[in-house]
Amino acid sequence: MEAQEYIESGILELYVYGLLSEKENLEIAELAKKNPEVDQEIISIEKAVIALSSSFSPFHSVENFEKIKARLELKHGKVVDMKPTSNWSQYVGWAAAVLLLLGLGYQTLELSKTKDAISTVGNEKNKIQREYAFLDQQNKQTEKNLSIVRDIKNIGVTLGGQAVSPTSFAKVYWNQQTKTTYIDAAGLPTPPKGMVYQVWSLKLSPVLTPTSIGLLDNFEGNTQKIFAVSQTDSAEAFGITLEPAGGSPTPTMEQLYTLGKV
Repeated sequence: MEAQEYIESGILELYVYGLLSEKENLEIAELAKKNPEVDQEIISIEKAVIALSSSFSPFHSVENFEKIKARLELKHGKVVDMKPTSNWSQYVGWAAAVLLLLGLGYQTLELSKTKDAISTVGNEKNKIQREYAFLDQQNKQTEKNLSIVRDIKNIGVTLGGQAVSPTSFAKVYWNQQTKTTYIDAAGLPTPPKGMVYQVWSLKLSPVLTPTSIGLLDNFEGNTQKIFAVSQTDSAEAFGITLEPAGGSPTPTMEQLYTLGKV
């Protein structure tokens, strides 16, 4: 901190009032030795404090006191000894200064707390808005998926697990009028990194003819595991294989996870 910053910060006043810690007092004393500007400011503050104290307790010399006695014709009279009154007013001045500093410190602390509280409320509001948007999106997706399952125009084709993964299963929802096709892949395990599930519509006769109708991309990100694939004109069966990322032109039969006839 530069000398001018010390002067403007008010810390020198606290030093003169004796309100700093021992460490802080030593730092200010060292700074005053090295910096005449700071030293002069401390002297000015001390003079101001002394002047303030003196203004509250005026001093009368012995000579002035004798003159006052002569005017009051008390020169040869009996003088009643009285205990000197304490200079309470100077302490009141110092106490007021201390209270003012404490009050400013308290207000600064409360302002900081208020700002922090406002920031916290703002962050909580943003968090709630994000969560609401996410839940709203999930709710809309759930409603859409339910409409697919409940649509009586959709035929459901169950696909059972095959040799590579006997416990796997899936279901195809196919509208033969509109050709729209959805895959419920909740029964498939998460594909390994760099691999993707590929869906095939199959013609079984006169010869097996597979046609790719889509990839189940972003498998982990789709929490409900219902995927829309390409429209299907005709199919006698459906199958799902595990293929390298990007898919394959023909199915890898060794990686046939599920298969089912229409």
